[in-house]
Amino acid sequence: MEKERLPKVGVGAVIIDESNKILLVLRKKAPEAGCWSLPGGKVDYMETIENAIIREIKEELGVDIEITQLVCVTNHIIHLEDIHYVAPTFAARITNGEVQNREPHALEKVKWFSINEIPENITMTTDYALKQLKLL
Repeated sequence: MEKERLPKVGVGAVIIDESNKILLVLRKKAPEAGCWSLPGGKVDYMETIENAIIREIKEELGVDIEITQLVCVTNHIIHLEDIHYVAPTFAARITNGEVQNREPHALEKVKWFSINEIPENITMTTDYALKQLKLL
């Protein structure tokens, strides 16, 4: 019997600092390896989406965040990569810590970008969230 295939849930955070720069990470792994993305990750079983993004940002970047709003939910479906995520994206601000790449196995780079200088090779979820915030 074939295993039932279900969408996964992934969360992301739009983090903009006081100088109006946005924090992006360059992905090494699928989905969308080689693209700049909002930081985030997968939701664990019995974990809220809010707790998941706070945990993921701490694990990935070593900083504490405060969620300020739910920005959007992306249908992250990529047939070529056999990927299906439902991806809530939050706006958040850093409350404590200095940003660092704590997951070099998964992230090539972590970088702040001016809102006017967003790279072209961004993930589907990043593109959608920034359009919802009228930043693209």
